[in-house]
Formats: sequence, structure tokens, C-alpha cells
Amino acid sequence: MSSRVAVVGAGISGAVCARVLREHGIAAELIERGRAPGGRMASPELHGRRVDLGAAYFTAKEPDFVAAVERWSAEKLVRDWTDTLDVFSADGRRSTSGPMRYATPGGLRSLVRATLPDEVRCERVVDSLDELDHDAIVLAMTDPQAARLAPDAADWVHYEPVITVVAGWEQRCWPFPDAAFVNDDADVTTVADDGSRRGDGAAVLVVHTTADRASAHLENPDDAVAPVLDALRRVMDVTAPPVWTHAHRWTFAKPVATHGEDAFGLTDHGGRPLGLCGDSWCPSGAPRIESAWLSGHRLGSALAARLDS
Repeated sequence: MSSRVAVVGAGISGAVCARVLREHGIAAELIERGRAPGGRMASPELHGRRVDLGAAYFTAKEPDFVAAVERWSAEKLVRDWTDTLDVFSADGRRSTSGPMRYATPGGLRSLVRATLPDEVRCERVVDSLDELDHDAIVLAMTDPQAARLAPDAADWVHYEPVITVVAGWEQRCWPFPDAAFVNDDADVTTVADDGSRRGDGAAVLVVHTTADRASAHLENPDDAVAPVLDALRRVMDVTAPPVWTHAHRWTFAKPVATHGEDAFGLTDHGGRPLGLCGDSWCPSGAPRIESAWLSGHRLGSALAARLDS
């Protein structure tokens, strides 16, 4: 009989890990504590349209991930967005160019759904690995969440919080076309024009707070809305009040370090293989969607080889 693997966490790393295991003939069951797959690539519907609440965009560099992006592009799931972003700082405003940033007409969650091998068991909370009777387990989640289930499995890294504030206007009233970095501000770090990102022209901004601002409002994320709107007025002269706002808390938004040269973790726990993957397992560059995808993909191949041996 085929080995059975429980993949706990249905973000992009868990989804691609499960897919690779299935491609090797291994039964992989995806388990997600949230209402829907996606993780930090969540794209809920707000006021009649999808909005990305987590990552602002993604880039592609490594050949395996570039190939995946090309497949998504051929399926019209991904679009070229921009290679130039604005930068606001105490010295004024400038633009900066870099790699192509990709966006998704249907929201980043659509890429997770396109990657999933099949159904996901959503809204199931795993409190102990002993609950799972599978031949192997994969923890595809942030380090603080994985550490709760397997404290001694790795040298876990710390994650910072972020609150995402979404605001909608009747018409665009900001001075940049696509997105902007905000340097050295106490309240906000990035601002994205979601209408530009989605391609539908909606007058919606998505703002990510600093870790300090998020930490002050983790109990009540809506309290971060007023400081964020103040920052938009102060930094980029967005003075018109929005028609609506929405705040979302990310308690574990981004890792402050990585696991060095390791692209994934593969160890033993209770006499069976335990795999670890996610954006903190990032041998090169910065933690991002690409690193999470690569981590899950490489772990899936390594775990399949171990189970087949």
C-alpha cells in the first residue's frame, strides 16, 4: 500500500508539497485550520471583489519556480504587473526599478487552489501530532505554529506581526500608479493600489503596517485603521476619507531570519518522518512566495525518496 502523509497547512508550500507527493504515488492529505486554503496568500472577497491581504506581489528567479509561473501565466492566472515601484521617505519621493512583479486577476489564493492536488480538510485544528496516524507528517506553516506541535524539531526563527488595512474610495486619490515602499515610517511599510494589481481599476489601497504598529493593535486590529490613514495623509497627501475600511491581523507575518542554507527540514518525530517547509526555509534571497514554493517542492521530492527507499 502507498504511504500516507499528513500535510498540515494549506498555503503555497503545503499545496505544492502535497502535489509533488501525489506525483510520486504517495497519498497526501492536506489539513488546514482556516476556513479556506491559502495561508498568507489569502484573498477574501471585500465589497464585491477579491483583495490580497497578505503578500503584495511575487517575483520569480529560480528555474523551477519560473516554470510554474509560466504555466500559471499560460492559464491566465498570473499577469505581469510592474517592474517599477515608488519609494516615499524623509528625502521625498522617487521610483525604483527591479524584477517583474507578478499579480493575479483572481487573487493570490487562486494560485494555491490551482496547485492543490484535490480537496483540503479545512477548519480542522491539530493540537498534537499524536492525533495523526499517517506514515509521515509535514508541517507547512510558520515557525511559531510549527514549534507548538514539534518544539525540538528545529531551531525555530521568530516572526514579526503585520496588520493589513484595506481602504476603498469612490475614485483614486494617491500620487503613485502601482505600489510604494515607505521607508523609516513608524506606521506603514508598503502601500499597493489593488485596482492596478487586480487590473480592474478599483480605487482600493492595501496598506501593510510596521511590526511595532501591528504589535500595539493585535488584540483589536481595527484600532490600526486611524493611524494608517493618518500615515497616508502625512506621507503621500491622501487627504480624502475612504468610503470603507477593513483590517486583518497577521500575528506571524514574516520571519526575521531564515534557516540558512536549508531549503526544508526533514527529521524524525515519534518514529516517523517529519518534514518542515515554508518561507523561513530560504537558502538564498529573502523569504517570499518563491521561497515558500521552492521549500515545499523540494521537501516533497526528498520525503518521497525517503518513503520509497
